[in-house]
Amino acid sequence: MLGAPGIWELIIILLIVLVIFGAKKLPEIGGGLGRAISNFKKATNEPDEIDVTPSKTEEKKEEKEKDKA
Repeated sequence: MLGAPGIWELIIILLIVLVIFGAKKLPEIGGGLGRAISNFKKATNEPDEIDVTPSKTEEKKEEKEKDKA
């Protein structure tokens, strides 16, 4: 009896959510949930460490600025 919820169970859950939050809040809740999921996916795909070593072009700019001063 404990399996995936059927269509009637999903309809009942949707009606309960609709009564609790109202029709105007549902798009906001859905949008917030979507942004949260996409941010979570981005965070899990990013490397753990941040590379802070300057690139070669930045080093050349710094050398030019030192020469001018």
